[in-house]
Amino acid sequence: MPNFLKTKIEGLAIIEPSVFPDDRGFFMESYNQKVFVENGIDVNFIQDNHSRSTKGVLRGLHFQKPPFAQDKLVRCTRGEVLDVAVDIRKDSPTFGQYEAVLLTEENKKMFFIPKGFAHAFLVLSEVADFQYKCSEFYNKESEGGLLWNDPEINIDWPKLDVELILSEKDKLWPKLEEIKNNPIF
Repeated sequence: MPNFLKTKIEGLAIIEPSVFPDDRGFFMESYNQKVFVENGIDVNFIQDNHSRSTKGVLRGLHFQKPPFAQDKLVRCTRGEVLDVAVDIRKDSPTFGQYEAVLLTEENKKMFFIPKGFAHAFLVLSEVADFQYKCSEFYNKESEGGLLWNDPEINIDWPKLDVELILSEKDKLWPKLEEIKNNPIF
């Protein structure tokens, strides 16, 4: 049975799956709707995504605005990433705070990120495959984001021996202050 760990921010969960290794490799159940519902995550996932990135790639901080807001269940199936979720729910006591989780091919942890969070990950290994389930279809017009290095959020990104690689869009997202003044969630 997987272990569902609460975080300091309400709504987020780190999931440690049960892994059954043997001389052929391993087996694990990465998602079981019944088990997730029993642990408070009652979400209808409708889209799966897979990205591959190289060391130093930072993707985020992204979110989808309502009505296309997404719950996500993320994991790293090759390599390792630092995964980050920032609370942007206007009435939340943890607004602007973040949770960071090391997701690796070895630890097989998953991170549940509900609607109302901005999400990012930084690739720490030479290559990483990142897979995630979403509760809503992607909608380009509903894209939103926060600046990855906003000093108000102050994410403790690890220092790497390579330059960070960001999309042009990710270099230009607004700071948290704009979301405070114009709440989305």
